[in-house]
Amino acid sequence: MFVNILILLVLIALVVLFGWLTLRAWKAKRWFIKWPGLVLSGLLTLVFALVVFVAGSGLAKMYVPTSEPAPNLKVEGTPEQVARGKYLAYIGCAGCHGTDEEFPLTGGFDFAKEIPMPIGSIVSRNLTPAGVLKERTDGELFRAIRHGYTKDGTLLAFMSFLPYRQLSDEDTKAIIAFLRSQPAVESKTAGGDDINLLGAMLFGAGMFPSPDPITQGVINAPAKGVNAEYGKYVATFGECRGCHGPNVTGTPATDLDPGAPNPRPMVATWTREQFIQTMRTGVRPTGQKFAERMPWKNASRMDDADLSALYEYIKKAP
Repeated sequence: MFVNILILLVLIALVVLFGWLTLRAWKAKRWFIKWPGLVLSGLLTLVFALVVFVAGSGLAKMYVPTSEPAPNLKVEGTPEQVARGKYLAYIGCAGCHGTDEEFPLTGGFDFAKEIPMPIGSIVSRNLTPAGVLKERTDGELFRAIRHGYTKDGTLLAFMSFLPYRQLSDEDTKAIIAFLRSQPAVESKTAGGDDINLLGAMLFGAGMFPSPDPITQGVINAPAKGVNAEYGKYVATFGECRGCHGPNVTGTPATDLDPGAPNPRPMVATWTREQFIQTMRTGVRPTGQKFAERMPWKNASRMDDADLSALYEYIKKAP
C-alpha cells in the first residue's frame, strides 16, 4: 500500500512540474521555445494527469472501505453447520484455497500469474486455524465472504469478483463453522494481496469485472428443490456465475481474461442424466473433454439433487 501511495505522490509531483513548465512555455517570448515547449509539456501534463486519475481511482477501490463494519456475531458451530459448511467449502473453496483442489485449505496459489501483466501477487490464504482464521473474528470472516474485505478494510481483489456475496446468511455461517472445525495446518506462505500500481490502474480503468451488488439485510436461500430458482442458487455457491456471467450466458474475452462460453444452448440438448454424468466426469456426451480451465470438479462434488436443480436452471432461457 505505502509503495503504491508513494509512487502516486511522485506522479502527482510530475503533473505539477509539467503543468508549471507548460505555464512557463506559454509566457516565453521566443516562438521556437514557446510552441514546442507548450506542446511537449502540455502533452506530458495531460498524460500524467490521466495516469494519476486512473491510478488514484484504482487505489481508492482497493484501500478505501465501502462496506459496512464487520458484524458482531458468533457462529455456533453445530454439527449440522459444520457438515453443510464442509459440503459448500469442498465445492467452492477447495479449488482456490485447497492443496491440488483438495483439503486441507492451506492456500498458496497466486492468481496474478494467470494475468498476462505484472500486477504483483494475489495469493490465496491459508483457511485452516493455523492461517488467517486465528486473527479473524467470525464477523470479520463473514464480511470477507459477503463483502470481499480484509480485517483492515482493504479489498480482497479476487474474492470481490466472485458471487459468494449472494450466499445466504446461514450458508455463510456454515462455511465459517467448518473452517473453524478443521485441523490447524501450517503453510509456507500466509497469502494475501500485494498489488502494484499497474494493478491499481487496471482496477481504476475498469479492466477487472465489476462485482455483483450486495443484497442489503439478511439473505435467505430459496427452498431446496429440483427447480430453476434453487438451481440459480446452486450456480452461485458452485461458482458457475463467477465464470459464465451473472445469468450464465457467457462472458466476452478481454485482454486479461479469455472469457467463458454460454453453456445454455448446449445443455438444453442434454438430458438431466447426461448433464450429471458430464459434471461428474468432465466429459461431454459427445466424448469431448472440457477445456482445462473449466473447473468441473467443483460441480462433480455436488449431490444429485443440486446437480439436477443446476440443470433445470441452465437449460432454461434466462
